[in-house]
Amino acid sequence: MIAEIKKAAEEKMRKSVESLKADFGKVRTGRATTGILDHVKVDYYGTPTLISQVSNLTLVDAHTLGVQAYEKNMLGKIEKAIRDADLGLNPSNMGEMLRVPMPPLTEERRKELVKLVRGEAENGKVAIRNIRRDAIAHLKDLLKNKEISEDDERRAADEIQKLTDKFIAEQEKHLADKEKDLMAV
Repeated sequence: MIAEIKKAAEEKMRKSVESLKADFGKVRTGRATTGILDHVKVDYYGTPTLISQVSNLTLVDAHTLGVQAYEKNMLGKIEKAIRDADLGLNPSNMGEMLRVPMPPLTEERRKELVKLVRGEAENGKVAIRNIRRDAIAHLKDLLKNKEISEDDERRAADEIQKLTDKFIAEQEKHLADKEKDLMAV
């Protein structure tokens, strides 16, 4: 019973950290990365479709993305979707493909992005603490139903706290890396 609770809590905490890393990947730095366009949706014959499903995304160089539509008539719609995505990107149509230059970040914008990632990290910590709270509540239920002893409950709660500390420290490391990445000129 206790092992299952700890395993479930650890798995949920690991997913929370992975989710945070994915969220950090969407916050752009000065370098080009295809992940920036991951959540952009294009009107594909009346259906909102992810840009990666209607085109091939490539890195032309460190500061430019290339977008090649699978269907030539989609290029204009993809260009419009990128402009409308509120990412501060201005694609240029080269006939066969779109070139999407990454504008350099201003100091003010960098600070805004740091605030944004700190908020994301705080939400991640709250999620991990909620997982800890649920796991400990589950342990207390087992204790109340006399399925485990007080010592077992206390030991398991300490182990869950150690897991919580470990995953929060991991999130802090990812936050520090992302902040450093954002503030690098």
